[in-house]
Amino acid sequence: MSQRIILFDGVCNLCHSLVTFIIRRDKNAKFSFASIQSEKGQQLLQYHGLPTNDLKSFVYIEGDKCYTKSTAALHVCKRLDKFYPLLFIFIVIPKPLRDLVYRYVADNRYKWFGEKQECMLPTNDLKKRFLT
Repeated sequence: MSQRIILFDGVCNLCHSLVTFIIRRDKNAKFSFASIQSEKGQQLLQYHGLPTNDLKSFVYIEGDKCYTKSTAALHVCKRLDKFYPLLFIFIVIPKPLRDLVYRYVADNRYKWFGEKQECMLPTNDLKKRFLT
């Protein structure tokens, strides 16, 4: 099984909520996490040829494949428990249209949901799922 890593903006309240949402629906702990701002997050972005200063993109890495924005979100849904894999059907919507909606939310997330002064710290039982 290939490693599945989610990179997220560590100071974004919306992103923190989405990580919590994923953890609760990932009973078999398939995903690992790293903030984009962390050393590991920066290394992974560089390795995959992505900009290290773009905090508006959710990134999903599965093995040697790397997905960003709406495509990343849909691929994560595909791996969640229960009915969430059904959301992958939205992959048929053209990427430019999906990413238009994604960018609108990304551009307004701090205004709508706020931001933290520092990256989230996982609880002791979740630390093993966060890459450092």
